[in-house]
Amino acid sequence: MKRSTLAAAALPAAVVLTLGLSSCAANEQTGAGSTATGSDGASSAAAELTGTLNGAGSSAQQAAQQAWIAGITGSSPDLQVNYDPQGSGAGRTQFLSGAVQFAGSDAYLKDDELTQAQTRCEGGNAIDIPDYVSPIAIAYNLEGVDDLKLSPETIAAIFDGKITTWNDPAIAADNAGVSLPATAINPVHRADESGTTANFTDYLSKASNGAWTYEPGQEWPASGGEAAQGTSGVVAAIGATAGSIGYADESQAKDLGHVQVKVGDAYVGPTAEAAAKALDEATPASGRPAGDIALDINRTPTATDAYPVILVSYLIGCTSYADAADAANVKGYFTYVTSEEGQQAAADAAGSAPLSESLRTQITTSLESIKTS
Repeated sequence: MKRSTLAAAALPAAVVLTLGLSSCAANEQTGAGSTATGSDGASSAAAELTGTLNGAGSSAQQAAQQAWIAGITGSSPDLQVNYDPQGSGAGRTQFLSGAVQFAGSDAYLKDDELTQAQTRCEGGNAIDIPDYVSPIAIAYNLEGVDDLKLSPETIAAIFDGKITTWNDPAIAADNAGVSLPATAINPVHRADESGTTANFTDYLSKASNGAWTYEPGQEWPASGGEAAQGTSGVVAAIGATAGSIGYADESQAKDLGHVQVKVGDAYVGPTAEAAAKALDEATPASGRPAGDIALDINRTPTATDAYPVILVSYLIGCTSYADAADAANVKGYFTYVTSEEGQQAAADAAGSAPLSESLRTQITTSLESIKTS
């Protein structure tokens, strides 16, 4: 068992991250919000990026945001980008109210949010841009058990409170030859509205053959268990109590044990490579506005080396901004983050799966729609 001493691992609930974007070269095109793309897909902003750009949302993206800071801070001293990882739901609420220029979210905008965004976006649309693909670790704290395998049905029963001890026959059936203690199970879930919860409950709903009876959603639906605020809160709660199990972005749960989930006849752990395999089977969500790249994940993949408990996290922005600087800054920031350079920085620091070249090509086209109203 990878047991942590989590005093240092518990991050503040709200951290403001500051980063800079690269300035334009003198020979680039000019015009508010225009960009030029280098050979690696990274953006050189056409208009000089200045002022302050504020975003809020997904706590799962926190480690990636820190990597992007390390890669580009200081390149454009006249621009400050602040990102507050207070959770996907809170980030979308702030974006839709106009409090921030962009949001980070582990769930794409719902239909009613897209309608609401037309006012916030000056008559334009809000668009979801994939920027961070990561496995959600089903993380556990169980002394003496370093290798734990679970089927989707068993995972669903654990989080629904129907399996209450670690030596339950259903757990033993997935772990032949493993000595399982009679320790009580403490399932930990998010207390706040969370895109990670939306993805985890979507997995439980679609992969458990009816064992999970709740609708997928951003609020935890089942009674019982322990609730914790944010990704860091869940990780800290699991580490603090023996017998705990919960779900969190893999990048922030590295000191805990990770469940291998059953896919077909195989068991697969949460790695970037296995997450990328699952992403290959994602399909475009239907009924989305032009430029939106929302994806639906196949939670029962055909590839038995794919890890289906993943999240595709998004940057959410407007196609139209009243302020030309906002349009230029959002476009420049989104372009850097989704570039080959930005994606590699996040992969190195957070273990995320870089976006495919074909997906980045779609993103480049979508970002051309960002303009001044």
